[in-house]
Amino acid sequence: MIRKGTILGGCAALLLAAVLSGAALAGSEDVVVEDAWARASIGTSRPGAAYMTIRNTGEEALTLSGISTDLAMQPEVHLSATDARGVNSMAPAGEIEIAPGEAVALEPGGLHAMLMMLQRPMVEGETFDLTLIFSDGGEVRVEVPILGIAARGLND
Repeated sequence: MIRKGTILGGCAALLLAAVLSGAALAGSEDVVVEDAWARASIGTSRPGAAYMTIRNTGEEALTLSGISTDLAMQPEVHLSATDARGVNSMAPAGEIEIAPGEAVALEPGGLHAMLMMLQRPMVEGETFDLTLIFSDGGEVRVEVPILGIAARGLND
């Protein structure tokens, strides 16, 4: 279960350690976001995308119901798929349940954060804030680094 609140005392040290290790822990002790990244965009005429792993460390299922960012007017979680004939498609994924102790990967070619109607270019070396919204009203803010336009993962 996600609980809203502030991070105080020893939790601040835990947050700093998580950020420095490449993971973000924000807004809930049950949600850990790891390896967030995005590719630079070609201007604002084409959508952008962001990727990450969302881990549920709690004992109850969590439901990711949406995302928000001031970078895009229409941010949504999408699913890319290829059918038996080799035809690629992409559509909104809807709500995504994350079982206790499990993780969901947002990665190229699968689930991903689709950033439509960009409000500004996604520039290599910059970052943007993305908020994960859960069905119980909890939110987790993630700072997403923008990599090069040809990046294929966080290590590119």
